Amino acid sequence: MLSYVDRKDHWSYLNSTPTAQLLKWPLITWGIAVTETLHYQDGQLCMESIALESIVEALGTPTYVYSKAYLTDAVTRLATAFSAVEHKIHYSVKANSNLAILKLFSDLGCGFDIVSGGELSRIVAAGCNSENVIFSGVGKTIEEIDYALKLGIHCFNVESGQELTRISERAHNLDVRAPISIRVNPDVDPQTHPYISTGLKTNKFGVDIESAERLYTEAAEDPHLKTVGIDCHIGSQISQIEPLLEALTCLLRLVDKLDARGIVLEHIDLGGGMGIRYRDEVPMNFSTYGTAVGQLMRGRSQRILIEPGRSLIANAGVLLSRVEYLKPATNEDTNNFAIIDVAMNDLIRPALYQAWHDVLPLSEPTPDVSPINWHIAGPVCESGDFIAHDRALNLMQGSLLAIASAGAYGMVQASNYNSRSRGCEVLVHDDRFSVIRRRETISDQLRLERTLQ
Repeated sequence: MLSYVDRKDHWSYLNSTPTAQLLKWPLITWGIAVTETLHYQDGQLCMESIALESIVEALGTPTYVYSKAYLTDAVTRLATAFSAVEHKIHYSVKANSNLAILKLFSDLGCGFDIVSGGELSRIVAAGCNSENVIFSGVGKTIEEIDYALKLGIHCFNVESGQELTRISERAHNLDVRAPISIRVNPDVDPQTHPYISTGLKTNKFGVDIESAERLYTEAAEDPHLKTVGIDCHIGSQISQIEPLLEALTCLLRLVDKLDARGIVLEHIDLGGGMGIRYRDEVPMNFSTYGTAVGQLMRGRSQRILIEPGRSLIANAGVLLSRVEYLKPATNEDTNNFAIIDVAMNDLIRPALYQAWHDVLPLSEPTPDVSPINWHIAGPVCESGDFIAHDRALNLMQGSLLAIASAGAYGMVQASNYNSRSRGCEVLVHDDRFSVIRRRETISDQLRLERTLQ
């Protein structure tokens, strides 16, 4: 049985080995030591107390592997950081929607932030309480709204005037009152990648402050609507708290205006967006953020809601892969390519965002062998199908690799492009692992299709 190495010896070991910088990514995600979920022991890369190679031997590759200890620790740390203010964590389902993951977060006391009826169905299938659900998203359909109203969700985050009208009409049709919160676009620049910036006036999300005030007035006069809160979400991978606090300050000014007019809100939803470390980013300091929010909320009655996704689960997971072929450079003008069995259909972030993911060998590299720079590419028929560029690794055909930070936006964005089947998902707990989604087969892909006679 494998077990944790001693914490002190572990840090000493990491700082003395040539692979130290690669190994630190899960240990200092928030700038503090967290549960040592990923480490080399006896020459093998381990998650918690199990060698990842043993999972490959049992299940093959590609395989997504998540740490239960990391997830539990992450929720605990975030809750502690916001302990000075009444709050509720609503896990953002879009980051990773596996049923076992949802049930774990529910058991840890989390509610959920969803953006589709399909995600709501997953909440129900996982046995979680739909009353703890916040429904965000700019394009809610009639069917999705009706489904959510029948289940009695906590509230809708409304993102347009027409959506407010539609929710009122559906509530009238079902003879219920729909709980609503307006998503306000505070026009705050989160200083992040443009594809994941959501709080500027040029973005499709939410409504501006002036429009929000008008919509609150309409909602207050509508017998089919119940106004319960206010919401904003300015983007993802935010490393500094200043943009988030600026957005909260904007919301509080509107809260005060509404309060003066007799429109009293129960909660203030700050969204998510708290950044993590993939490579050399400065991660969000939960404690600093929570303390600052507590100071701004001093003397106020509203409950704070937060909607973390990536910050809870990204660095809890790895994606296991095998090297299929090596294509060494033929001259100095060409590249060394390692073709692996993980592709852009398994992890699209590098191709979509030029995102960085560490690539770690499952067998600890020996310091007496000089590594070679490899371009890590997948088998999909696209030049943009890559996982990593210029990684110094000792590789051979059949080498096993762990692609780090794959807990968020890995499987949820996976596709069947090139008719490739999606990998399985595994949850590790101490020295045990459980398959929480079996590997997809070609029969699974074909069963929804038919030919014409």
